[in-house]
Amino acid sequence: MENLHTEVLEQLRTRLLSSKSKLEQQLEMGESATGVVTLDQTSVGRVSRMDAMQQQSMAVSTRVKAASTLRNVQKALLRLDNGKYGFCNKCDENIELNRLMAQPEASFCLKCQDQIDRG
Repeated sequence: MENLHTEVLEQLRTRLLSSKSKLEQQLEMGESATGVVTLDQTSVGRVSRMDAMQQQSMAVSTRVKAASTLRNVQKALLRLDNGKYGFCNKCDENIELNRLMAQPEASFCLKCQDQIDRG
């Protein structure tokens, strides 16, 4: 991105790589929490099957969100490597630096993201 200095780009790359690592660890650790729910009648402080299923559902939802965010982070890293980072994927305008600092994996400017969110 023309308007971003190399130092800022490297700072954003470091944040993206850190996020990538954390998300990969989260997905790896959360894998067991999304398995089949079994009710262990012998365990102390038994959890009801409904509670266990609710916990599993939340784990699945968290895992899906983490996987989606990881894909966005990986795409942002590719855009950095290709020199296309910081430009909106829809209108090709610059993505505001404040937006990138808050959400380094952002691929749309605020205007386009708002249009996408509204459908």
